[in-house]
Amino acid sequence: MILEAAIRVIARRGVRGLRVEELSAEAGVSTALIYYHFGDRAGLLRRTLEFVNDRARRYTDDSSKGEPRAALEHALMLELQDVPPGRENSIAWGELRASAIFEPDLQEQMRTSTRQWINDIAELVERTQSGPVTAVDLDPMDTTERLTALVEGLSERWLSGSITLERARDLLRGAIAAELGEALRTS
Repeated sequence: MILEAAIRVIARRGVRGLRVEELSAEAGVSTALIYYHFGDRAGLLRRTLEFVNDRARRYTDDSSKGEPRAALEHALMLELQDVPPGRENSIAWGELRASAIFEPDLQEQMRTSTRQWINDIAELVERTQSGPVTAVDLDPMDTTERLTALVEGLSERWLSGSITLERARDLLRGAIAAELGEALRTS
C-alpha cells in the first residue's frame, strides 16, 4: 500500500527527505499513480498523516475497556511500542509534527489530529477521577495535555537513542501516578 510505504520512507528519511520517486519504488507503483491518487506532495503528506492517525487508533481502540487507571496507562504505553508498525508510526508522527512548523498546510490537520488524541485520552483521565475524591482537584484536559506531551517527548528521546525504552516507560508510569495524585488518594 502506498501510505504504508510513505510511512516507511518518512521514518527513514524524514518528511523533507520524502521523494515521490523513492516512494514509488518502495510501494512498487509508478510516480504517475501516486500523483493521480494524491494530487501533489502536500496531498500525499495530508493523507499520510490521516493514515498514521487511523493506524494508531486501530491499535489503541481496546484501551478504553477495563479499570480506568489501567486503561489510561495502556493507551499511553501503546505509543511506546518496540514493534515495526509502532516505531514507524511514532517516527512518522514526529516528523509530520515537526514539518507542520514549516508547512502551514499541515498545521490545521495536525491540530485536529492532536485534539482528537487529547480528547480520547481525556475521557480515560476523567474515568480515573470518577472514583473517590482526592486531595488534588485535577483538570482532566490539563492532565491530558501534560501526559500526551510527555509521551511525545519520551518517544522522541527513545527513538533517537537518548534513553532506553524501559526508562521511557518507567518515566511515563511515574508521571501518570503523579498526575493522578495516586499517593494522595483516599481508600
